[in-house]
Amino acid sequence: MQDRQINLVFKALAHPERRRILDSLRERPDQSLFEICTWSVATKGKVLSRQTVSQHLDMLERAGLIQVTWKGRTKMHSFVVDPLRDAVAIAVSPYLRRKWK
Repeated sequence: MQDRQINLVFKALAHPERRRILDSLRERPDQSLFEICTWSVATKGKVLSRQTVSQHLDMLERAGLIQVTWKGRTKMHSFVVDPLRDAVAIAVSPYLRRKWK
């Protein structure tokens, strides 16, 4: 994994709404944009426009944290954990193993 990809993963995780979207996709994979928007309203009482959710999904996809598949004409989104594991292993683990004074 390159530094650029690691940066994208952490940038994607920096926004609380993107983390909430990942939580939703972790609990229930293969959700459409409509389902994700509906989930946001149902669970958080927070109305997000389709455009806003689309932008968040685009960032998560660029970071490799979601996979997009098609069911007919509908894009379905699922959480992919491997890029997150890789980014943590490369960027964070060295600091956790070192003994600090």
